[in-house]
Amino acid sequence: MTAHPGRADRLRRRLALPLLAAAGLLLTTACGPEDPGFAMQRDLARTAPTAAPGASGGPGGTAPAAPAQPKALPTGVPYDVTPLLKPDRKYLGAALPDVPATMDALPGYSSAIGKQPNVLEYYAYWKGGFDTAGVRRIYEAGALPFMAWEPHDRSLASIAAGDTDDYVRGVAKSVAKLNLPIAISIAHEMNGDWYPWGRQAATPEDFVAAWRHVHDIFDQAGATNVIWVWSPNIIDPAPNTRLQPYYPGDTYVDWAGMTGYFTRTGPKTFETLYGPTMAEIRTFCAKPFFISETASEQGKRQQADIDQLFSGLEAHDDIIGFVWFNIVKRADWRVEAVPDTLAAFKQRVSDPRYGFDIRNPR
Repeated sequence: MTAHPGRADRLRRRLALPLLAAAGLLLTTACGPEDPGFAMQRDLARTAPTAAPGASGGPGGTAPAAPAQPKALPTGVPYDVTPLLKPDRKYLGAALPDVPATMDALPGYSSAIGKQPNVLEYYAYWKGGFDTAGVRRIYEAGALPFMAWEPHDRSLASIAAGDTDDYVRGVAKSVAKLNLPIAISIAHEMNGDWYPWGRQAATPEDFVAAWRHVHDIFDQAGATNVIWVWSPNIIDPAPNTRLQPYYPGDTYVDWAGMTGYFTRTGPKTFETLYGPTMAEIRTFCAKPFFISETASEQGKRQQADIDQLFSGLEAHDDIIGFVWFNIVKRADWRVEAVPDTLAAFKQRVSDPRYGFDIRNPR
């Protein structure tokens, strides 16, 4: 695949840059749906124990096997994420408790669903540092780290004005030095009003200015190993808030993410849940879609929700994967909590189109 011209230019510039010093520890948090269709933050920070890299589970709950170890890149060669931007198969992602401070939840989840996720999403405070060791643990477990970066205590206007530049620059340098692929979203679900950076607190202009400013700092640091995930909420809870004004532009975005949950009282089909949002985004953006957060609320419809999710994913070639929010938050979203639901999920993820080695995506 040919790299985006802007990304290719940044890669060439980075070849001439020195590797830079790392920042401090990242406090991890977990978010999830507060009400149907969207999410709120909850602090799940833990002291990170010394842990071995996550292991993969085999089909039918067989004993986990250690993943293949990645080959080290030659010194000074930047990691090229281009093959990961639109892979031939779909990402199978998960958000799991306390990842990446500890990978303890990964082997059990992988064994339960019969396949190891190749994306692991986690939630990070602004001004919290950068968990280099945790991100490396995710990668060594065979998954793409996905950091949802949450400015709870900093306004988007102040970020755009440069008030947090020292911190952002430190994270960018750490990401560049780490030289592993990482997906990053900034201020996700910005079109809702349940976060302090949402539409009630910040304008679309604030959001775009903050995103571009942070992105530019990463470029200057040579952090070309980032996949940038613009991640609004589905428009169902906020139908009168247009998405285009929040779009930073094609040069600044790699994936168009979406957060949307199947709930007892919400839309009951894939097309009614995601379709209106996808249609609106396609009027101004042709980037691949990625479902940044989803799950199904326990109830009579849960198995039907599983079928809707996977059938919808398979009907849309431009959706490259999803993250299942497998954490108890406002509801029990764990797929393994209900045996029949787990069986349906396990059967669908057994399809070879889900999951692949991120180190060899072709």
